[in-house]
Amino acid sequence: MRDPDQAHTLTEAILDPILAREPANPRVTYYDDANGARIELSGLTLANWAAKTANLVRDEFGLTPGARVAVLLPAHWQTAAVLLGCWWAGTEVVLGPDDDAHLALTTPDRLAETESVGEVAALSLDAMGTPVRDLPLGVTDFATSVRVHGDQFLPGGAGAALDGMPVAEVLAAAKKSVLRQGFSESDRVLSSTPWETPTELIEGFVAVLAAGASLVQVANPDPDQRERRIETERVTAQRE
Repeated sequence: MRDPDQAHTLTEAILDPILAREPANPRVTYYDDANGARIELSGLTLANWAAKTANLVRDEFGLTPGARVAVLLPAHWQTAAVLLGCWWAGTEVVLGPDDDAHLALTTPDRLAETESVGEVAALSLDAMGTPVRDLPLGVTDFATSVRVHGDQFLPGGAGAALDGMPVAEVLAAAKKSVLRQGFSESDRVLSSTPWETPTELIEGFVAVLAAGASLVQVANPDPDQRERRIETERVTAQRE
């Protein structure tokens, strides 16, 4: 296994140690208290979805390392797979609209923000993988396209990883965040913070995985569910 500090892509740096140590353990558990959804992904399942995404990005959209991908998605388990897939493919993630992006990955309600991007894929974020209906001509349905791609990926290099920051810089920021937040590989981290900025994404997602910890991400949190969730999910650390 490659030393994480020498990894070519951010995904290799944070996923390789997890897959070598505890591939079957829960890594991302996602709740949406607005509809009662709960989805749990092991490290191996997360890696498989990331590989499918990376293959889609490279083989279907033709992106090479260094290409820019605009990600207009909320904090969600599918977003986790998308981010890891984009990084595995060596592309640079930009959070939000970007006129210079080669590809945009977005929810249907934000399609208007991607009009200047050549390639666009829409995600329904439905737990059952339901496709987005009545998409405009030229917009790819992510759920339909990604499932036909392989769940293994061989990376071929990397450009910047996040908003102009190279892999080493993102990884260093994540490690500092791990120390500041006190995460360890045995932690189950409860969080409802968004991933709308590079800082939020690094502290709320990348740092958790870089620590080897497990993330319990909650959308539309119901305060009445919090204490029960802490108990049932065996939460050991929390982000406000």
